[in-house]
Amino acid sequence: MALAPISIVEHDDDEIVTSSPRDPRARPLLDALVGEYSRRYHDLEGRPVDAAAQEVYHRYAAEAFESPHGSFILILRGGVPIAGGGFMRHADEGTAEVKRMWTADTHRRQGLARRVLTALEDRARALGYTRIYLTTGFRQPEAAALYHRSGYTGLYDPAADLAARFTLPFEKYIGAPLAAERRA
Repeated sequence: MALAPISIVEHDDDEIVTSSPRDPRARPLLDALVGEYSRRYHDLEGRPVDAAAQEVYHRYAAEAFESPHGSFILILRGGVPIAGGGFMRHADEGTAEVKRMWTADTHRRQGLARRVLTALEDRARALGYTRIYLTTGFRQPEAAALYHRSGYTGLYDPAADLAARFTLPFEKYIGAPLAAERRA
């Protein structure tokens, strides 16, 4: 499936705000993410009917995406959330894990996901993280293409059966080592 070119659309009334998965403004985007996961992966054998909702709302505590170790942002256009995402501390030292990136269906192909990703990278760097780790599903080629275009390295064999992997991990180094690591 060929993707249409991205047209970067900057609107004067777009605002990137710090938020939380608990913010009522985030709910429509997260609900749409559940719907997208359900549509793309509903036919996989052994997946519970509510697997998408469990992943989005219950796998990680909302607090994991908040200060001091995480961040969650929304892009608002005219006060309406149109894109967002967050990161939390990963088990690997100095690594933030991006999760819950989403763009409203009616606002896709405008460069919003790239804006979210860039803003999350900037916030992670400001908190002292030096590496971003993220995953996407094997049925989300748009996300994989975005990560490749944004300088991420795939941590999987693209020649392998991607469906057998289910998730496709990526990483990107975003800054100098933490001060404590430089002293060691």
